[in-house]
Amino acid sequence: MRTYIGRQQAISAADFAELALGTPVELWLGVEGESDEERAAREDAARDILADNPNFPDDLVRIAAQVIEENPDLFDVSPLARPARRRTARRGVAA
Repeated sequence: MRTYIGRQQAISAADFAELALGTPVELWLGVEGESDEERAAREDAARDILADNPNFPDDLVRIAAQVIEENPDLFDVSPLARPARRRTARRGVAA
């Protein structure tokens, strides 16, 4: 099954998020190992986007709420069985 946002195909979850947001996810979250200069430039770009689109955060929350409402199974969590603890004899203690 293929997923499209507009005319763009979303191949991965990152593609889907980028197409849904209209910006790369890394713009908001950063990337591991980025320099202080890269971080400052990224934050400047994010501020510009927010200044041009003041409703962006509200729209994002609305989209997230809609996705959660339409896909409640996303949060179906099943506890994993814990492995049985192995008992080991302590030194100096008779078993």
